[in-house]
Amino acid sequence: MKVLSRIYTALIFIFLYAPILILIVFSFNDTKSRNVWSGFTLEWYQKLFQDSQIMDALKNTLIVAVVSALAATLIGTMAAVGIQALGKRARGIVMTFTNIPMVNPEIVTGVSLMLLFVLGFTLIGKTGVQMGLGLPTLILAHITFNIPYVILSVLPKLRQMNQHTYEAALDLGCHPLPAFFKVVLPEIMPGVMTGLLMAFTLSIDDFVISYFCSGPTSQTLPVLIYSMTRRQVNPKINALSALLFVTVLALLLIVNIRQLKDQDKAAKRQKKRA
Repeated sequence: MKVLSRIYTALIFIFLYAPILILIVFSFNDTKSRNVWSGFTLEWYQKLFQDSQIMDALKNTLIVAVVSALAATLIGTMAAVGIQALGKRARGIVMTFTNIPMVNPEIVTGVSLMLLFVLGFTLIGKTGVQMGLGLPTLILAHITFNIPYVILSVLPKLRQMNQHTYEAALDLGCHPLPAFFKVVLPEIMPGVMTGLLMAFTLSIDDFVISYFCSGPTSQTLPVLIYSMTRRQVNPKINALSALLFVTVLALLLIVNIRQLKDQDKAAKRQKKRA
């Protein structure tokens, strides 16, 4: 049974990652052929960084990812602290609404956000100010779908910490805000950092919501790749997709390694207490 399970697992991984491996290999192909290997070259990576359209999309992607991840982490952390302070029934109700954006189809979220922005622009347009979809709407959309993931990253750390430590700080004369930064925040920082990295990764990787909420001058890399593949699959797309895959993989490895370290630290603390 063990041999069969290993073969089954290997087949699953081959099925999942063989296409990506082929894409990465052909990003170094010396010709534009998609089925014949003609030799090794870095030409497509060189042309990739010389393409102004791709560089603009990269700049937009990084701006949106960094700003939305920081904003979502700040809002999500405050929301997690507030949810943890609620009663059991109220907390369950709030968490139900928090989980809806994650299980809701992305296309529904993208279309609804687009309609919200368009309606807002229509109302603002009546005052004489003309606005449209662009980087601000894209950042707001990414903040919206990133917040639930940050909440789910921070809440477990709040549950694990000793609540009496914060109360002791208040009893010793510390004001609530300094007590939070000196007592609570260091305890939940691993969850905050995990949420930040998760939000950054999801923002870089998002296509559906970005497609509906971006303007003509604020395209992100996933949207640009989609528009380029509709015409012809250029080898530069292979190189760009390979770099995106490596970046997202590195971030996910950092998140997972950090979670494993946090679990080890928590296990050691429990052993000491026991």
